[in-house]
Amino acid sequence: MKCPNCGNELKEGHLICEICGYEIQIVPDFEPEIENSITETLSTLAAMQEGEDTQPSLDEESIEEAAENEERTGGNRKTWVITSLIIIFAIVLLSYGTYAYHIQTVDYQINKAKEYAANEKYDEAIACLKEAYIKHPDEAQLLFLEADYYYLQQDNSSALTQLMKIIEDGSFPYEDVEEAYDKVITIYANQGQYAQINELLRNCTDSRIVNIFQSYMAMEPEFSYVEGTYAEVIPLKLSSNTSGTIYYTMDGTKPDTNSMVYTAPLFLETGEYTVSAFFVNDYGIESEIVSKKYVINLSVPNAPEVKLYSGEYTEPTMIEVEGAEGCKIYYTTDESEPSADSVPYTGPIPMPLGKTLFKFINISEEGVSSEVTMRTYTLSLRDAISTEGAVSGLVNQLVEKEYLQDAAGHNKRLSGTLSYQFSSVLRIGENDYYTINEYYDDGTGMLSRTDKVFLVQVHTGQAAQLGYDEDGNFMAVPI
Repeated sequence: MKCPNCGNELKEGHLICEICGYEIQIVPDFEPEIENSITETLSTLAAMQEGEDTQPSLDEESIEEAAENEERTGGNRKTWVITSLIIIFAIVLLSYGTYAYHIQTVDYQINKAKEYAANEKYDEAIACLKEAYIKHPDEAQLLFLEADYYYLQQDNSSALTQLMKIIEDGSFPYEDVEEAYDKVITIYANQGQYAQINELLRNCTDSRIVNIFQSYMAMEPEFSYVEGTYAEVIPLKLSSNTSGTIYYTMDGTKPDTNSMVYTAPLFLETGEYTVSAFFVNDYGIESEIVSKKYVINLSVPNAPEVKLYSGEYTEPTMIEVEGAEGCKIYYTTDESEPSADSVPYTGPIPMPLGKTLFKFINISEEGVSSEVTMRTYTLSLRDAISTEGAVSGLVNQLVEKEYLQDAAGHNKRLSGTLSYQFSSVLRIGENDYYTINEYYDDGTGMLSRTDKVFLVQVHTGQAAQLGYDEDGNFMAVPI
């Protein structure tokens, strides 16, 4: 087809000249039903005319009378013919007007476009939709179909352009806007363009849509405490809007993917901190970096006071520790640094056999830790039986007392077996004892401690059970 204005050869399906901009007005094919309606009307009028012209033959007298009648009715016939022609023209005009209106409706253009698309004539289908959209710019379905046909032609750019018209227009219903976002995000996701999805959603002002597609977003991490000055230890929590990884630093430096990974609350104690963090979602999209400053002003408690000095000891000795007011004492014996997760100090501790390093700290109610107090003790008992011998002798005595059925630890009241392990050295009165704990094995290999603690005199090997007198002091109870 050539442009009637400048003669330029138009591309197939194009209705606007690329050279002069002239818009081509396509005259649609006349519909058969309209043509049939007009034909029937004309036939009816012709038949009526023919009926009047075909009258029976008359004699001479009748001819004169007919001539007189013809003279009288001649004017009426002319009037009738003119009226008939006007009626015919009105019917034709009305029929064409009805047809012209019909082909301009949205449904007609959509159906026409679908017919073209069914035959893979996408350019013609798109041309129908564009023509309809000029007259009906509020019909989102036209843009959706046009985007679909562009997408089928792998023209993603044009498809996105049509969909963004729905998103950016501001007048379409929410349901249409949500569908447009869904289609745009699907196109971006299929191309792996997750950064564009993140930017699209960050510019979206409708929280409902943002919530639906937030898994694609990488929002800045949220901090559980606002920045400022605190008089307590704060457990700072960092959170993200969806699954992914938070990277952070605490010294004001810029974090990257090689920085520390956030997995648990950050306990900020006395000092100044600049916590910087950013989030990376499962699609590899990084958020902006957010930083907050915290100043923690807390008094550090004094270190625990241990009355017993480090040294070598030859007899059982209790280790007593005194903490600061409002603090709890915790300690370790495995050379690790003590914390609130370590063993709490609840009373004097029996000195272990051999060499042991104790580390004690005070932790205040605000969670502030003191300096560590360390003591090293070496306990060696003279002329004492070995701890292995004490345990073996205890088992033999329990068999003799019929508490156990055999040395394997069977007990007639229990389905499992009992076993015994050395714990510590304890002085009761003037005698020194090994304390030995009892454990129960139900057959699964898992040991559970019972409430019984046995004593073995370190020099004689005599067994007893640990008990308490009326004042709550330790005592050896014979078995």
